[in-house]
Amino acid sequence: MDLKILEIASHTDNNKVIEDYTHKSKYRNSLCGDEMEISLIVKNSIVKDVGYQSKACVYCQASVSLLSRKIKGKKIDEIKTLILNGDKLFNNIKVNLGKHWFDFKEILNKKNLSRKECLLLPIKTLAKALKF
Repeated sequence: MDLKILEIASHTDNNKVIEDYTHKSKYRNSLCGDEMEISLIVKNSIVKDVGYQSKACVYCQASVSLLSRKIKGKKIDEIKTLILNGDKLFNNIKVNLGKHWFDFKEILNKKNLSRKECLLLPIKTLAKALKF
């Protein structure tokens, strides 16, 4: 296992319940049983706060940890870029995500192809919450 995955997963600041959410979604990976729930507070098309709960492997936890930190303060349109292009990173397709999303290239890559569904579960859950 990649130590970078463990380090990213250790950031659990946003592993919390948000009661007054404006957007919420729960998603389950039918392949392995991982579960993810994401709650957001969105005002004026900007993510003001994010909380997540998961029953998932360390790859999924790393992905949601990174995602939750990167979407705070971002406009929904900016987040949509990651949602629409995240899976392309596994195929070495050149994608211009922008500097803000660069950290995702460390985990969403061909090296972790066998854990692709785990790593994309938080992004799929977010997409469902934002109705993309």
